[in-house]
Amino acid sequence: MTMSTDLVPAPRELRTGPAGPVRLGPGTRLAAGPGTEGVARRLRETLGAATGLPLADGDGPERIELAVDPGLPAEGYRLATGERHVRIGGGSPAGVFWGTQTLRQLLGPDAFRRAPVRPDRVWELPRVTVEDAPRFRWRGLMLDVARHFLPKDGVLRYLDLMAAHKLNVFHFHLTDDQGWRIEIERYPELTATGAWRPRTKWGHRASPLWDDKPHGGFYTQDDIREIVAYAAERHITVVPEIDVPGHSQAAIAAYPELGNTDVVDTSALGVWDTWGISPNVLAPTEHTLRFYEGVFEELLALFPGEFIHVGGDECPKDQWRRSAVAKARTEDLKLPNEDALQSWFIGHFASWLAARGRRLIGWDEILEGGLAPGAAVSSWRGYQGGVAAARAGHDVVMCPEQYVYLDHRQDGGADEPVPIGYVRTLEDVYRFEPVPAELTEEEAGRVLGTQANVWTEVMESPARVDYQTFPRLAAFAEVAWSPLPAPARRDFAAFERRMTGHYRRLDALGVSYRPPAGPRPWQRRPGVLGRPLDGPPPNR
Repeated sequence: MTMSTDLVPAPRELRTGPAGPVRLGPGTRLAAGPGTEGVARRLRETLGAATGLPLADGDGPERIELAVDPGLPAEGYRLATGERHVRIGGGSPAGVFWGTQTLRQLLGPDAFRRAPVRPDRVWELPRVTVEDAPRFRWRGLMLDVARHFLPKDGVLRYLDLMAAHKLNVFHFHLTDDQGWRIEIERYPELTATGAWRPRTKWGHRASPLWDDKPHGGFYTQDDIREIVAYAAERHITVVPEIDVPGHSQAAIAAYPELGNTDVVDTSALGVWDTWGISPNVLAPTEHTLRFYEGVFEELLALFPGEFIHVGGDECPKDQWRRSAVAKARTEDLKLPNEDALQSWFIGHFASWLAARGRRLIGWDEILEGGLAPGAAVSSWRGYQGGVAAARAGHDVVMCPEQYVYLDHRQDGGADEPVPIGYVRTLEDVYRFEPVPAELTEEEAGRVLGTQANVWTEVMESPARVDYQTFPRLAAFAEVAWSPLPAPARRDFAAFERRMTGHYRRLDALGVSYRPPAGPRPWQRRPGVLGRPLDGPPPNR
């Protein structure tokens, strides 16, 4: 067996030791130190299943040893292979867990399978020492399940894929114009009505094609509890997103009084069946505020993390400009215009969440009109939202669409399925630098990290989600985890060489990624209209 030390994401330091492998066998024990018991369970579930080795509890000369070492960075780890044993120390259980993901990579692609493919296999590791820690504390993936619903098993699978790439924040986009995907017990129509649309646009919104089959689905609160617990076992935090005040037509279809009823017959609205930005937005009324406070109260009981995402993007103001109710609210609050009204709306929930020990985060439009202290910003319209937020004292997650919107097509060729957005290649994602160069050192400290976003308007199946997400998510994971080399330019040729082995890991995981040579015949979607944009190349 040929052993490889080609790791993705690349570690801070890897040193090779004496010649000769370290072998794991039926007698290899798993010695879990205090605080690592959960990591040991996960390792036995994954590595034990792939290898067929029992990895029994206990100490001995042949062992995998897990230990918390407070001297290491919180998510950092040190993996060292000796003559007959492996030791993984981490600054926290999370650090130990990330070390076990490196262990799996060192054992080869078959360590990512769910059962042994060769029962007589001899499992060998190279003699190495790996010292590693992440560059950013927020290493995120946003998955849109509102446009196309992904059943629970698919969500759990993506949490496993995130863990294998050392990503630790799952941004769960649960609501939009095209569907409401989370059970809210006090408002049952949100899922009874809002989770289903009668048909779906096939391709870009300008496409004449339709899928006339109803589409929908939602997660029960027990599903959500399971997803959150599953993520926590993999040291991933789930950040839910409930979109307000725009991207809310599904909610208005379920409860028409949430809309601007004095200018639109909201009782006639259904869940939106096409793409783009719906003009139907929430009314800025006390009833709407109380309704969504009820939604967020149930969310807080389900999601224990620090942040709640409220969207806040792409909210057309036309209905507010025509609405006497919205105009009266603007005048009562002595606001200059409707843009300030949206700022007031977002500010209300920032204060409401802060009073309950949580923090609001939203897309960079929430900066317009001012933002409450403590709120954070997802910078998606380029770098400038992140720059403005950091300079104003707000924490930032960098996710500019020019680099890390993985719904954008990966190549300009005619074979790409439903070509959307700008061409963003594997190398473009790999070249992405999350920290804007114009920030001072203090301002740069406001950059919590970075996130890749997967919007699913044209991703009608899990296989399509895989195709758009991989292999670019592997490049993104390295941007989020690995240190920026000096000078500040990553070696893409070296990354491509390491990806040769990583494609085999993705194969073992069953990922339907885009091959380097282009889409396979069954990955193409001929004749479906996309939205090709010929924007400027990345400028950073």
